Amino acid sequence: MNDPDKITRPNGNGVGDYPPERLWVLNDFTVDGEPSVAEVTGGLANLKFITATLRRRAKFWCAIAVLGFVAGCGFYAASPPGYQASTTVWLVPGPYENILTAPNNDQAMAETRTVAGMAVRQLGLHESAGSFLATYKVTPVTERVMDITASARSSDRALADANAVAAAFLKFRGEEMEAQQALVLASLDQQASRAQQRYNSINSQISHLQAQPASSSQQSQLKTLELERGQADTALYQFRQAAFGNQTGNGSATAAAVKGSYVLDPATLLAHSRLKPLVLDVAVGLIGGAFLGMAIVVIQALVSDKLRRRDDVAQALGAPVRLSVGPIGRRRWLPVRGRSATRDVEVQRIAAHLGCTLPGSSRGVAGLAVVPVDDPEVPALTLLSLAVSCAKEGRQVVVADLCNGAPVAQLLGGMESGVGAVRAQGTGLVLAVPDRDDLGPVGPLGHSAVQARRSPFTEAVAAACASADLLLTIATIDPSVGAEHLATWATDAVAVVTAGRSSWEKIHGVAELVRLSGTRLVSAVLIGADRSDESLGTVRASEPV
Repeated sequence: MNDPDKITRPNGNGVGDYPPERLWVLNDFTVDGEPSVAEVTGGLANLKFITATLRRRAKFWCAIAVLGFVAGCGFYAASPPGYQASTTVWLVPGPYENILTAPNNDQAMAETRTVAGMAVRQLGLHESAGSFLATYKVTPVTERVMDITASARSSDRALADANAVAAAFLKFRGEEMEAQQALVLASLDQQASRAQQRYNSINSQISHLQAQPASSSQQSQLKTLELERGQADTALYQFRQAAFGNQTGNGSATAAAVKGSYVLDPATLLAHSRLKPLVLDVAVGLIGGAFLGMAIVVIQALVSDKLRRRDDVAQALGAPVRLSVGPIGRRRWLPVRGRSATRDVEVQRIAAHLGCTLPGSSRGVAGLAVVPVDDPEVPALTLLSLAVSCAKEGRQVVVADLCNGAPVAQLLGGMESGVGAVRAQGTGLVLAVPDRDDLGPVGPLGHSAVQARRSPFTEAVAAACASADLLLTIATIDPSVGAEHLATWATDAVAVVTAGRSSWEKIHGVAELVRLSGTRLVSAVLIGADRSDESLGTVRASEPV
């Protein structure tokens, strides 16, 4: 005997503990005239489609949003907001500066590596001038006022950096002004020296001519040289006056500009808020993660070839989808005792639909096969629910579990291969499980073409069915094995498809193999259907039902 409380609920949308099915090769079962995948993928990518996709995968993109939230918190922890200190510098323009361009020139000068390096050496830091340059910014306020703002991890460091940059800038600016003044004076002195040399050279020529005997040629040369000496003397005077005037005028202006430029306001800390950066980092991480997760979900839905709509599944199967239910989730955390998984509302709906499709039989056992296209767990649960319901009505029921991993046997406590009586929810059933190596076991309804393949297992099932009213079979279809044996277990079959799990080729291939076996595919059940799906799940009039 098996304890009925051992029945657990499988996941209708997840992958169970069963071995994976063999690879389905695309287009293995397509024939001329069949619609392509692009033709049966159904609805357009409209707002309803996107909304349904996001609702269906809400756990995924919410998880990505949570990861973004954690990343934002981590970024804040790794790079906490620093302190900022600001100082204002008063600048007096030099004699060689244009008042219109001076503010921009001073800003560019303060943001050079040279000034940053001077500040680094003044602070005694062990970092490059380039990295230190990134910690402060310079803003010209007016032609004479410039603001320097420094950022650092601590308040003391921010204050020290701002003061150091201001001092380094004023020192560098003053040295540049004095160097420019020295260059101008040197140039004027050089010009005056050349004028003096020319004047001395002309005097020497005049003295040499005066020592010679008087002649008309001598007198002419003397007049010319005296004229040139007068011009040279005038030029020498002008250069000396220019040098003196520059030294007294521009030199004083340069000194006044250097000494008159100073720190107007010592560095002070700016208003500091640690909550705002935290909220900003967390919000960016959360919103960015949510958008990323939504984008992944929508893109996956757009490029996926898995079918979800009732019409698409019906066209692929060539059979109507007469029942569709929502997702059937696994709830292993609920106590099994006192609440059987077969009593789930959706499971009972599917079981009731299967009961309506049971074939009538004037003599012998009636056979119905449930063919899971993808996940066998929920179909096994619904088949067991139907078997229990029929047994409670007084009917003798044989359940054949032909799926990989024997999901019905697992629900009843893990029965090994063979044929034997079991109990579920206080009712008696006969369970038949073939050997694991028997990929296409022949059933008790065996046709003449497969009689030679009858085995002791088949004979045992036939003996059990001799006194039974109903044979319920669950069987997965493998294209490498075929489905010829299916007709020996049932005359009618119902396909069970999980939305978003199988492609058009796979669903169509299962349906074709069922028909080739001689079994009639009467209907289909769609698990996990979207609420936004408004299609009917019917097939074209030209296709068999």
